[in-house]
Amino acid sequence: MGRPPIGCGSERDARGGACARKGDPLPVVEVDGTALAYEVVGSGQPWVITPGGRFSKDVPGIRQLAEKLAADGRQVLIWDRPNTGASDVCFEGESESEMQADRLAGLLRALGMAPAVIVGGSGGARVSLLAAARHPDVASGLAVWWISGGTYGLMLLALTYCGESIHAAWRGGMEEVVALPEWQEVLERNPGNRQRFLELDPRRFIETLERWMLVYCPDPSMLVPGLADADLARVDLPTLVFRSGASDPHHTRATSERLHELTPGSQLVEPPWGDAEWNERGAAARAGTGGLFEGWPLLAPQLLEFADARVPT
Repeated sequence: MGRPPIGCGSERDARGGACARKGDPLPVVEVDGTALAYEVVGSGQPWVITPGGRFSKDVPGIRQLAEKLAADGRQVLIWDRPNTGASDVCFEGESESEMQADRLAGLLRALGMAPAVIVGGSGGARVSLLAAARHPDVASGLAVWWISGGTYGLMLLALTYCGESIHAAWRGGMEEVVALPEWQEVLERNPGNRQRFLELDPRRFIETLERWMLVYCPDPSMLVPGLADADLARVDLPTLVFRSGASDPHHTRATSERLHELTPGSQLVEPPWGDAEWNERGAAARAGTGGLFEGWPLLAPQLLEFADARVPT
């Protein structure tokens, strides 16, 4: 028997679908007990963009890419994954990315946007790949960039996503977890998340995050954390893979090239930016002079050309 969910759920309003959240003007849909904040831009062929890290849909570059796609007759979903932005926090599943991929599939179905062209970068690439592999009915095409990989990159993700929260839960329980800087946005934008955290059993929370950490351990049979190579090879979709920069230690070039080799019918292309894009954007974000995803709107022409040529309408 699978583990029951923890840290999920929200109050439903009288209509039984969207969650009632006072002062939140965004539409919210509940999927498997998790309230997801989202927006839809434009009309036409369905698309969805998923950012990386624990960044919300509102960081610079996400909406701008959606608007460029919408200007060409696409209906584009941008959304806050569980544990990001204005959505609920949720701690269940074998990995955080798997849980988010399952919620994405449910959101696309709930909005009547399946199948969609699913695109994303960094952590969003992983969620996109998992969604397409686990729920083939929701995907008509797939495009990914900045695919996380390499021993250093994967081990750093394990610590970044889980390490501080585990340490805090050991030190001071869930009260100390909610004091961490990494969770402040989801607490401020969705005040109900504080109670969701505080209701969790610290030991069980630690067990969940340790399970999530293990998914990032390098595995020769699993290029993408949580997605076996054999399952990836069964993803039968038009797929566009953007080659990673040779200077990028977090999303190694070898990972992007191997993903292309493993994915049937995929197309490997160069991105519309220089080799040091990830490093330069990261430095600008840390300095407060730019955003990590600000260059994403540059992808629009290649994404549209790919979809027009290969994705069925």
